[in-house]
Amino acid sequence: MTDTITIPGYRAGTWVVDPAHTEVGFSVRHLMIAKVRGKFEKFEATFVTAENPLESSVTAKAEVASVNTNEPNRDAHLRTGDFFEAEKFPYIEFVSTGIRVEDGDFKVDGDLTIKGTTKPVTFDFEFAGFQSDPYGNYKAGATATTKIKREDWGLTYNAALEGGGVLIGSEVTITIELEATLQA
Repeated sequence: MTDTITIPGYRAGTWVVDPAHTEVGFSVRHLMIAKVRGKFEKFEATFVTAENPLESSVTAKAEVASVNTNEPNRDAHLRTGDFFEAEKFPYIEFVSTGIRVEDGDFKVDGDLTIKGTTKPVTFDFEFAGFQSDPYGNYKAGATATTKIKREDWGLTYNAALEGGGVLIGSEVTITIELEATLQA
């Protein structure tokens, strides 16, 4: 039996992410001393919220060619076979498989597909709340985060550093700051 929970302002329905108020970002260690941050400029996501929030679902995808780390040469390299192989695998996709509450926090389990490899991941999901905008649209805000090991998805490019360590860290933090609109 699935537990039922109550979330103030929650409404069942279909929600579409507002790209003007959403960011799909990531960060990874560089040279073992700093973090490089990037984002995907083109993406889409749909949430179907059920009467019971724990029976809701999400599907999302980001266009790999839209990667932006504020360094055009690096972005071009990320699109090659050394990394995402954008021409062959144009999208990173996520499909939820379940939602649960663990120690009072929401967890969204699902399958993440990168470069043709699908693996389970869990996003920590934090509701920011619900609000009507000045145009009569009902909005939801949230932050979703997870950490993955990039090599698990075939992203193995790296280089040893003369002083020890490697050029690119293994762990990638994915952070999604989202605003979604309830569809009429």
